[in-house]
This record gives sequence, structure tokens and C-alpha cells, in this order.
Amino acid sequence: MGEIREPLRELTECGLPMALEVMGERWSFMILRASFNGLHHFEEFLSELGIARNILSNRLGRLVEHGILGRQPMAEDRRKIEYRLTDKGMDLLPAMIALRQWGQKYGAEVVENPVLVDERDRLPIGPVSILSQEGRILGPEDLALVERANVGKRADGSQAEPVAPVSRGDTAIADGLRGAA
Repeated sequence: MGEIREPLRELTECGLPMALEVMGERWSFMILRASFNGLHHFEEFLSELGIARNILSNRLGRLVEHGILGRQPMAEDRRKIEYRLTDKGMDLLPAMIALRQWGQKYGAEVVENPVLVDERDRLPIGPVSILSQEGRILGPEDLALVERANVGKRADGSQAEPVAPVSRGDTAIADGLRGAA
């Protein structure tokens, strides 16, 4: 990935250690998966996941503390509490799907049912990919680490100009185009 390496001993210089501190164990991911599947109440998590009450309480508290889940009284019965994904929690969906796809590819030979599909076409979603700012699919050989002061400076010395990043609803691959131009 280029000539520069991340400072691997410095846990504060990278977002990965922070993310692992918050999400780095099985039950946090399972609660998050249940939240993406529409569960909102302590008792639902308890019965659906088969998790011990004290562990569930601890993990829900951590997810709320880190802003991944919000804790709020139900509108219909303010004595009951709901746990809802925040924007920060929703931003974990690509990571969850990437881990799921990795598990499907390298895990046990399990045919999953139900299948995660694109709502519009009802076809299975494609693999989670690393995209360039303008939507090109990148592989490991396309990645490099550079000093912040050198962001946008190409190897030939020219300066790249940022474009509007690909966002929800955009097509990252041109219709009908399956390979590089």
C-alpha cells in the first residue's frame, strides 16, 4: 500500500482500534444485526438472541453510550423503552454486510434464507466494495497511504481535483459496463 505505513503501535492514530473498542465482540454485532432486522425492545433482543440478561443490558448500555443506539420511551407506553439505531449506527450497515458476505464466502457452507436483496429489483446485493471518490471499484493494489499534505497529489506531480462523491442512489458502475474502459 505504498511507501508509508500506519503507526501500528499508536492506537490513537487510526479509527480501527476505536471501532473495535466499541464493536469488537460478538454480542454487540448480534444486537446490531437484530436492530437492523427491526427489533427495538429489551425483551425482543433477549428472546430472539438467547443472550443472558446481564450481558444484554451491558451491551445495550455500551451501544447507547457510544451513540450507536438511541434509548427512548415508547410513544404508546412511556414506561417501556425502545432502542433505535442512530445515524451513527446506520452507518455501520456496510461493515455489517461486508462481514456477513465474508462469513458466507469463507464460513460454513450455509445457504442463507432469507436473502438480502435490492428492494427495487429483488436481486441479491453485490459484494461490498472499496470505491474511489468517483465510484471506481478499487482493489488492494489501487490503495496507498499518503501524508495528509499530499492528498490529491498524483505520482506524476499533477493535482487531482475532488468530485462529488458517490452517494445513495447513484450508480457506481455505468449501466451495461462490466469492465474497465
